Amino acid sequence: MSSLGPFVSRHIGLSEADRHAMLKTVGASSVEDLMGTAMPEVIRSRDGLALPAALSESGAQEALKSYADRNRRVKSLIGQGYRNTLMPAAIRRNVLENPAWYTAYTPYQPEISQGRLEALLNFQTMVSDLTGLPVSGASLLDEASAAAEAMLLARRGARKDKSGVFAVDSRVLPQTLEVLKTRAEPVGITLHVADLTDPAALPEALFGAYVQYPALDGAVDDWSALAEAVHAKGGYLAAGCDLLAATLLAAPGEWGADIAVGTTQNLGMPLGFGGPHAAYMSVAKGLERQLPGRLVGVSKDADGRPGLRLALQTREQHIRRDRATSNICTAQVLPAVISSMYAVWHGPAGLRVIAQEIAAKTARLHAGLTAAGFAPAGESAFDTVAVTAVGRADELVAAALERGVNIRRADADTVGVTVDEATSEDDLRAVAEAFGAELPASAEELLPRGLLRESDYLTHPVFSSYHSETALMRYLRRLSDMDYGLDRGMIPLGSCTMKLNAAAEMEPVSWPDFAEIHPLAPADQVRGWTGLVEELEGWLADVCGYHAVSVQPNAGSQGELAGLLAIRAWQRDRGEEARDVCLIPSSAHGTNAASAVLAGMRVVVVACEESGTIDLADLNAKIEEHADDLAAIMVTYPSTYGVFDTDIADVCDRVHRAGGQVYVDGANLNALLGWAKPGRFGADVSHLNLHKTFCIPHGGGGPGVGPVAVAEHLAPYLPGDAAGESEGLVGPVSQAAHGSAGILQIPWMYLRMMGPDGLTAATANAVLSANYVAARLRDHFPVLYTGEGGFVAHECILDLRALSKETGVSVDDVAKRLIDYGFHAPTMSFPVTGALMVEPTESEDLAELDRFCDAMIAIRGEIDEVARGEVAVGDSVLRHAPHTAVDLAAEEWDRAYSRRKAGWPMGANTSGLASDSSKYWPPVSRVDNAWGDRNLACSCPAPEAFGE
Repeated sequence: MSSLGPFVSRHIGLSEADRHAMLKTVGASSVEDLMGTAMPEVIRSRDGLALPAALSESGAQEALKSYADRNRRVKSLIGQGYRNTLMPAAIRRNVLENPAWYTAYTPYQPEISQGRLEALLNFQTMVSDLTGLPVSGASLLDEASAAAEAMLLARRGARKDKSGVFAVDSRVLPQTLEVLKTRAEPVGITLHVADLTDPAALPEALFGAYVQYPALDGAVDDWSALAEAVHAKGGYLAAGCDLLAATLLAAPGEWGADIAVGTTQNLGMPLGFGGPHAAYMSVAKGLERQLPGRLVGVSKDADGRPGLRLALQTREQHIRRDRATSNICTAQVLPAVISSMYAVWHGPAGLRVIAQEIAAKTARLHAGLTAAGFAPAGESAFDTVAVTAVGRADELVAAALERGVNIRRADADTVGVTVDEATSEDDLRAVAEAFGAELPASAEELLPRGLLRESDYLTHPVFSSYHSETALMRYLRRLSDMDYGLDRGMIPLGSCTMKLNAAAEMEPVSWPDFAEIHPLAPADQVRGWTGLVEELEGWLADVCGYHAVSVQPNAGSQGELAGLLAIRAWQRDRGEEARDVCLIPSSAHGTNAASAVLAGMRVVVVACEESGTIDLADLNAKIEEHADDLAAIMVTYPSTYGVFDTDIADVCDRVHRAGGQVYVDGANLNALLGWAKPGRFGADVSHLNLHKTFCIPHGGGGPGVGPVAVAEHLAPYLPGDAAGESEGLVGPVSQAAHGSAGILQIPWMYLRMMGPDGLTAATANAVLSANYVAARLRDHFPVLYTGEGGFVAHECILDLRALSKETGVSVDDVAKRLIDYGFHAPTMSFPVTGALMVEPTESEDLAELDRFCDAMIAIRGEIDEVARGEVAVGDSVLRHAPHTAVDLAAEEWDRAYSRRKAGWPMGANTSGLASDSSKYWPPVSRVDNAWGDRNLACSCPAPEAFGE
């Protein structure tokens, strides 16, 4: 491995000795022999990867620094939904830069996710309190796409309205309006854009309306009359609300809004050239079961103690598929945790002081510009002043820039300035000087008296208990101790690729020359960012065999949508708009079907063989049935069953001959890089999960990045720029031109440190590790699907169905028992109900793979005890798992097994010894999901609930 570059051996966990032993176990002479047998020759790519040679960690960071140096850090008061912030060092150090927080997975296993679930519950409570609406979700992707989700939610809720009309105030954020347009058209929604300060501007029929609070021009409007008018028409009113402003202004729920959305970026998150930033959504009572995305709820564990978990799981895409209410299957967990901790750190009084200082700075600037003869857009404002300067906008923007400040050019006659918590006195004076104005020492506030907030918020003790750094540090440590991340051990989740997130990749995220750049800053200030993005997009296109890539989609689901919209637009331009059928195999990821529906397509399911491959006879029948309206097929490769299908090229050819396009889901790309390129074996478009194959951390459920990669004929149909700086044939799917740009340094560093040979080696080692696990466990749990030579791809499915039928031991029992052994469970019951899908990745060493296999074999022995009748399943160690330290410390022990067997089973710890101090103790026993859904509670419970 030394010849591959110094970083590669640190990324790949296996040593040469490990590989030799594992190859002997799987029955292959070399990794090349293994890949040659497992991977069909028809998909193999022989042209290599056009990546530069691998650099060391320090060498790659030095190369990346050259991009950072090309950016110009100018204080940006551009606003338009983005503000400068001051992230407390205690949060940056203990959350953003802490692998305990950024390496964890989505909290599907609640017993080992209580820490991040509590942080998300704090987030939901914060949002609910500030918006005055009782139920909030656990974050969405960005404000613009959250507004689109609000539009779709309003249509679902207003079932009686058939108009398909959604009214939008003309002063919403421009990027929000552009994303609304993109999302409305495919699903038949008509946008009615008008000045909605006069309710008479509403159309005769509608299902909902959307306003900005405060508006783009800074005005703070009373929307209560509009709310009444919308409700009278049977619709719902959604508001894009600034949470910091809501500490001073009446909450949207108090003046009649049914839905509130927005960003929490100004609560501690850096600009990051546009993201990632946690959006939010909160809703009125009665709409909670319509919420898209994640929702954390309070339930109880087996001992009656409060236990948190993701609520309302029946809304998940894998269950509802083409009936899903949204295609979003993730969140922005890490940014949401940061924003929630910002509120915990400052508390209600601290947030109010920050907001008051912003409002005071705004009032002074407003007064100074007004006195200098500039006409303001309105007499009310919180953080933004917009003024009319006929024909002088460019001059004023240039004058401000000369003084070191960026301001917003709305049009040739209008400029805007948005102040924030980081705006200094010097910044204000520089802006005033640019306008030839004097800045008064003080001015009367501009918040409307009738809209001042009177209600309390953030009254839960969590927001008043951790205001010293010592207290916050210990609180964050306590929460992270309750969680299981890659910093503790392997997370063998199939299709999720939980691999090393190297510190050298993560460090540049915090570099100010990247983090403090506004996404709408002038082009000559962001040359480093644009150069990095262009190079990364080129690398991604090459390794996947495509012509072009857009990194704009900020999640895999958005990448799916962007790819399908590109197909739809290309076919429409060819006069084939009637093509609207999307073929989706029964094994596909659930988001595929949901994305197809949101792209305006009809889903037709294609059956799969018992082997997991696509049923070619059924495919032919569906193609023939839809000869005139076939738009596309969405397939995952390797298949969702973890096998290299031999007929993928044939499937692509059949669809192409029928006039359709081929979409290959990039979820399993970790089995292909360096060996095969989807764009070369027949695919027209893919999305790439940078939070899987390319090392962006999962962050407890987000952020992610889901770039869309396309063949040459689809390149003109990549998503457009919401800022309107580039005319695209397809609208934007995310509000920032480059989506979550602030974390693109991570995949750039990964590719630069791995190089072409390292990337190829990583794929082979991932496939070897999966086959080793399959070989060691197939005598204990049947491996459900295999390909050529009996090999799997980068993951394997362990079939528990026969054992469950014989013994009553469920897949849940095995998953929870693995916690006692010190593991996160593999993916449960997907794609096969009652089975476990295991993906070890290339980052784990042989000792960790063996520790997992030993644990699974030991669990099989515990299942056999039930099968032999030695213990009833209801009394078994499996059914009572996981076991907390409190369980084992109970004075009385009436279980059918010993305390030692419960808490220290063979292989439970890193060394396999009972004395190992690294033993992980779950903070709660098995959480009752059904009880929590029946008794839905989604904000912080009173502290007494956690007592005895």
